[in-house]
Amino acid sequence: MNLSAPITDIMTINVVTVSPKQKLIDVKHIFEKEQFHHHIPVVDNGKLVGMISLVDYFYAIKSAGMNDDEKIYHEKTAEEIMSTNPFHKSIHSSIGDISKDLARGDFHAVVITDDNNLKGIVTTADIIRYFIK
Repeated sequence: MNLSAPITDIMTINVVTVSPKQKLIDVKHIFEKEQFHHHIPVVDNGKLVGMISLVDYFYAIKSAGMNDDEKIYHEKTAEEIMSTNPFHKSIHSSIGDISKDLARGDFHAVVITDDNNLKGIVTTADIIRYFIK
């Protein structure tokens, strides 16, 4: 295992994102997919502008049911529930650097950017898979 290897070796590059103006119904459908990592980057013209965690989402919908017809899913937008200024790291970061960031436990995913342009995402699961190989 090489901790100085570039994070680009293990990051997910086909990242599921939403735009700031997308409705919560789209966020709901993303979170309902099987094996989805519980973080959705919010991107505007390729630039990272926010992050929606599963906790952000549940807090926003509060007592709404799972029915797609719930009013809140069609009224609120991603930008209304996203965390702004999400933690992100450069594509020049190493696997060791990102591992240390995730080990602190403040979050479970790190968006990888190049000049604030989204390039990928790394989760704690990605790091664990790397270490057990």
